[in-house]
Amino acid sequence: MRYRLPTWQSVWRRLRLAFVDSVLVTVSFCLALPLRFVGAPPDLYISTLRDHLLAFIALFIASNYVFGLYRRLWRYASAAEVSSITFASILGTLLALAYDTFITPAPHLPLSTVAFGGFFCLVAFTAVRYRRRLFRGGLLRLANLRAGHYPAMPTHRQKVLIVGAGEGGQILAWRFLNMNPGRDYEVVGFVDDDPAKRGMLVHGRKVLGNRRDIMEIVARYGVEMIVIAIHNIDGDAFRTILEICEMTPAVIKILPNVFDMLQSTTGLPPIRDVMVADLMGRKTVQIDRAACEGCLSGKTVLVTGAAGSIGAELCRQVLTFSPRRLLMLDNNESALHDLAISLVPLSAEGEAAERQIVPIVADVTNETKMWFVFQTHAPQVVFHAAAYKHVPLMEDYPDEAVRVNVGGTRVVADLAAQHGAERFVLVSTDKAINPSSVMGASKRLAELVAVLGKPAAPGARSTTFYTAVRFGNVLGSRGSVVPTFERQIDAGGPVTVTHKGMTRYFMSIPEACSLIIQAAALTEGGDIFMLNMGNRINIDGLARRLIRLRGLRPDVDIPIVYTGVRPGEKMHEELLGVGEECCPTSHPKILRLRSHVEIDRAELEGQIETLLALLATEHDGVVTARLKELAIAWQAKPAHLAPRQAN
Repeated sequence: MRYRLPTWQSVWRRLRLAFVDSVLVTVSFCLALPLRFVGAPPDLYISTLRDHLLAFIALFIASNYVFGLYRRLWRYASAAEVSSITFASILGTLLALAYDTFITPAPHLPLSTVAFGGFFCLVAFTAVRYRRRLFRGGLLRLANLRAGHYPAMPTHRQKVLIVGAGEGGQILAWRFLNMNPGRDYEVVGFVDDDPAKRGMLVHGRKVLGNRRDIMEIVARYGVEMIVIAIHNIDGDAFRTILEICEMTPAVIKILPNVFDMLQSTTGLPPIRDVMVADLMGRKTVQIDRAACEGCLSGKTVLVTGAAGSIGAELCRQVLTFSPRRLLMLDNNESALHDLAISLVPLSAEGEAAERQIVPIVADVTNETKMWFVFQTHAPQVVFHAAAYKHVPLMEDYPDEAVRVNVGGTRVVADLAAQHGAERFVLVSTDKAINPSSVMGASKRLAELVAVLGKPAAPGARSTTFYTAVRFGNVLGSRGSVVPTFERQIDAGGPVTVTHKGMTRYFMSIPEACSLIIQAAALTEGGDIFMLNMGNRINIDGLARRLIRLRGLRPDVDIPIVYTGVRPGEKMHEELLGVGEECCPTSHPKILRLRSHVEIDRAELEGQIETLLALLATEHDGVVTARLKELAIAWQAKPAHLAPRQAN
């Protein structure tokens, strides 16, 4: 990189600081000499100081330059920067002493005069550089003593309580106390569960108690806003603190993790509303990027259902592993077009986007069109996310659920084997376990198709690894409960909840997709992976919390209406089926499921073929009955899982 000369503004700023320092050095030594003699010093020493003063100024400025005192923005400096001023002043004092003792002829200045001068320089340099903070702190303390506000302060300042007196809390408090936007707020103190911090001061504000004291503190000090500034906290502890805060009239905010903000492009402000993802208390997922790169880098990757919530995020994450080509297939041409446009900036540098990103408008049940796609592009890794997913709607259209979720999966899985794909990954759901719905039953059969795989063409041997990845609800996906609640709250209600006791597992879309990719790298064929979903979340409690976090009151400002459990829905979803057990993998968030269900491939394929044939001849009731019969039958026979790899 070519060296760039400082701008004239930068040079002018440094010259101004150096001039100020020269004045400070002059004043410091002019004070040090009479202090040494406790009155008027002898004329001899006055003359000596006058002769040495220019040299002293040059030595101190040089020392300050060496320690970078002219390259710092002191407005944002922390207390730790005082060490640089201290070392610079010590070096300047030693150089001045050496100059006076060894370079100039007698008479020499008294040693104490040089020491006093260096000390005064240290104090003066520090005071000048921290003048804004000292002045602002003095005004704040004066205002506190007067029990009022100085004229420049707003007439009303919102009172803030910070939960967490750690690093995040103290940084936030510093910004409130020292930055102009913080003038509209008054930090009344901190809350922290560490007993060692109780009663201690952080930036002049006391740690007032622990989480159990929040309600009392809010009432005593008239707190109007609570900011949660704790990053390393599990979901249960976070929800407990949130429940306590919700019992107060204060607005609740959260301080994001600065590293999450750096890795995000959402432009989140330093303080934001509490979001649903925060309620999960899930830490950022770390995946084995080397293993995932080995699976995807330089490969042709096909994502079906690419325009959906999961499919679109899969496409974004797959691109970060530098595939040779990304095939995005969906029958929603508008959403697919928008996705392709949004992904162009993420395509490989120097490569034409139309060569690396290939949108394909197609239906996964169209076997002829899908054969053409595989024949033309020969994908090596297939992520099959195309599916109908809305439980109540599929109860009314079971033929479509079977056609897409079962038939479409079979088409794509068969073609993956016939064209020598390396891996086929089915995106499944917890609703496939002990299914009570058409959608869940269709996904259970899709899982069986994915686990068994499909033999290659006669005379060939398939090396395709087939796997399915099972997880619960994803936050923010289209049609899911959270966006529905948010729209209803924005519209003024009512918020519709099926049942007070209903629970669901939740996971963020990026987390789910990163773990799907990780599972693709882990599979050895014939696997069903389950993602660690954490604890179930009560849907009624979630709705009430979303209302409360908007500053509104459930059942008062926003009514809640209970509509009853809809057709096909369960009160509580499951992640383990009959005859299944969890086994750990190399990733702590991913579990491999071992099944004790004996599966006869030929029998299963024949039954699926018969089921698909019913779509053209039978009414929905017959299709639904046969679908659920098959889904339950294939998970109730205790025995042994079929081969782990398609042969």
